[in-house]
Amino acid sequence: MTMHFVDMIENRVSTNAFDSKKDVPADQIQQLVRLATHAPTAYNLQNWRFVAVHSQEARARLRAVANDQPKITDAAVTFIIAGSLPDHADVAPRLRPAVEAGFMPQRMADGWVDAVRQAYEHHPGRQRDEAFRTATFAGATLMFAAQAFGLASCPMGGFDPDGVARAFGLAPNEIPVMLLAVGHAAEGNWPAKPRRPVAEVLSLV
Repeated sequence: MTMHFVDMIENRVSTNAFDSKKDVPADQIQQLVRLATHAPTAYNLQNWRFVAVHSQEARARLRAVANDQPKITDAAVTFIIAGSLPDHADVAPRLRPAVEAGFMPQRMADGWVDAVRQAYEHHPGRQRDEAFRTATFAGATLMFAAQAFGLASCPMGGFDPDGVARAFGLAPNEIPVMLLAVGHAAEGNWPAKPRRPVAEVLSLV
């Protein structure tokens, strides 16, 4: 059963207290990640990776490099959402299904390879920005996918990026951008906190 998307947006909360006795099964974890991969990426790079920290041992290991946050061991699973630095060598294989399906001309796919090379190859700042942008889109999509299945979530910073990368074998080109705890809410969580009025944050020009 899913919620209407507007209701999901308006009722989403960052859950601080999780019921540590309730699990999220592996097949549902796979489904959540499958949905998260529908998030947009530049040039269809799909430059992300999801590490689902699910076992008790792995959650304890993650908590040790994430400021000892209890949510990590209380939630059923905490995702490490990593963005990969964009690489033009990845473009052709990731566009091949679109070319083979017949809706993307090969000439256009080849042009995208060159575009990615020109945009990022000698621009480490752009590479890092794109990795963060990609992982952020993926994290938001995963968060709402979890909510659609009646699960609670909490996006988190507050971790040692180098420690996370070492502890979970991230590649040198992968940046751990956020953690996302997912599970079942316990009693005592706050409701959604009030947001600033639109008039304070919108410039309509």
